[in-house]
Amino acid sequence: MTDQASIQRVDTRLLRIPLRRPWGADVTEICVITVTVQASDGLVGHGFSWTPSIGSTAVQAMIDDDLTPFLLGRPATPSVWDEAWAHLHEAGGGGVTTIALAGVDLALWDLRARTAETSVTDLLGRRHDKLAAYASGVNLHYSHDDLVAQVQRWIDAGYSAVKIKVGGPDLGEDLDRVAAVRDTLGPGRRLFIDANQRWDLDTASRAIPALSAYDIGWIEEPLRADDLAGYIELRQRIDVPIALGENLHTLYRFRDFLDAGVIDIAQPNIIRVGGITPFLRIAELVRERGAQLAPHLLPELSAQLAFALPQTCWVEDVEDAGFAALGALTEQTGLHVTEGWAAGGPSLGLGMIFKN
Repeated sequence: MTDQASIQRVDTRLLRIPLRRPWGADVTEICVITVTVQASDGLVGHGFSWTPSIGSTAVQAMIDDDLTPFLLGRPATPSVWDEAWAHLHEAGGGGVTTIALAGVDLALWDLRARTAETSVTDLLGRRHDKLAAYASGVNLHYSHDDLVAQVQRWIDAGYSAVKIKVGGPDLGEDLDRVAAVRDTLGPGRRLFIDANQRWDLDTASRAIPALSAYDIGWIEEPLRADDLAGYIELRQRIDVPIALGENLHTLYRFRDFLDAGVIDIAQPNIIRVGGITPFLRIAELVRERGAQLAPHLLPELSAQLAFALPQTCWVEDVEDAGFAALGALTEQTGLHVTEGWAAGGPSLGLGMIFKN
């Protein structure tokens, strides 16, 4: 592909991929919108957008109806991201707009790397051969015994850190579950907890100090993700590190929360922020502000970008939820997590082409 190649065609497909371990009674599958971008010189890039359960048809429609007509004839490089985001901004600065943008952005990065006959990691410049991974699960609906069994599987697999869900209707039950997990882990492994925005300020102010007795490494999304004022107040009431960012969609919102001092661990989701192009900017902002970085979900994508960052960060490995593990890809990505360490990655592009 030359610098003069332009976007000639954009195609999308909506896939519904069954989960091996449902994330709840109403979340038994995840939705992926595959995006294929063909350049005027005939070369093709492969990307995707992703949403677990809500909004997949809206994302596909935004790509097909709004993004594609705008992009046709423009340069087939990731540099079109800012123009495309400005074009979609009337429909919202983030959310469906950025999730839709991510599919095209990933395809353009894949195209760029394939043209250079290398991986996206090596195109960006690999800085890490391996990064620490923590085991994670969507497990608030698990029974006490099933939760402990899951944590034991993670221990047996060699993970040094795990994350579980909290935020049930009974704080006493949360405490019992976290106590059992800490007992199973022992003192030498790290325990992170995720409330998934389930608490209000007063509930979080009661729950987090009680849960901190079990040596909590971080509390993730204790409040609604966009409640900046609430987080500013909560920061004054607790001393447990706060992790958030999976539901912040723009560089500007990350800047607001970082500058307010309420993010200790930033967790941008590469798809939700709009793709690789904005993710790299957010990662640099996080580094400049002195916070830690732990990209949210999608380890097959997150890890290969994290390998190219100047800072080290955690990789989240959700049990039985990787696209390769779900049998959704045409070939393995080359990424592997062994004894709690993520390494490897594709040799060409993003290495993530979905089956029909």
